Amino acid sequence: MYHFFAMLSRMKYINRWGLMHNTRYENLCEHSMEVALLAHALATLGNRRFGKTYNAERAAALAVLHDASEIITGDLPTPVKYHSEEIRKAYGEVEEMAVEHLVSMLPEDLRPCYRELMTMGAPGDQELRALVKAADRISAAIKCIEERRGGNQDFRKAEQGILQSIRDMRLPEADCFLAEFLPSYGLTIEEQDYTREAGLHFSPSSQMVFSQVVHK
Repeated sequence: MYHFFAMLSRMKYINRWGLMHNTRYENLCEHSMEVALLAHALATLGNRRFGKTYNAERAAALAVLHDASEIITGDLPTPVKYHSEEIRKAYGEVEEMAVEHLVSMLPEDLRPCYRELMTMGAPGDQELRALVKAADRISAAIKCIEERRGGNQDFRKAEQGILQSIRDMRLPEADCFLAEFLPSYGLTIEEQDYTREAGLHFSPSSQMVFSQVVHK
């Protein structure tokens, strides 16, 4: 019996933003899914717009497991994690041990594959690491925007700092996402007007039924 995937399923019990007042709690599982979606988007933007040759599917897989060690360590708040070089170094060592502990829950023949994913240690992962890092920060910015929309001002300063840190990365893919996609997160579903923007056309009867379901 191997416990690796059952342990990964516990990511949904790890809450993020422990030092902040939250109008809605965010768990590690949903964060990892969002980072995977964003990393794939950044890789696709890079390939389509900027002549890159990223492996978008690999970027998504790396992102899914980028914080898996927090199942064991918990989510250490950023101000604590980066309070000093000594704390950051010590936490890095704990993260490495946590990864090895999780990997030990796999059959031996699968361990190298998942160790590479969790440490981003395969050939070619180095360039994807920057995309995952940017996606992680964009996910944090989205959380800040959602909290601000909910009337919570505790994330206001964090939002400014996170957005600046993304710009400082000087990744064209990330800058493109900030310009073209991030503003929509600040809108209501009516303001996004997804049916019109997608060019969808419904018959009058279908529109009525659809509207009743959406606004029920």
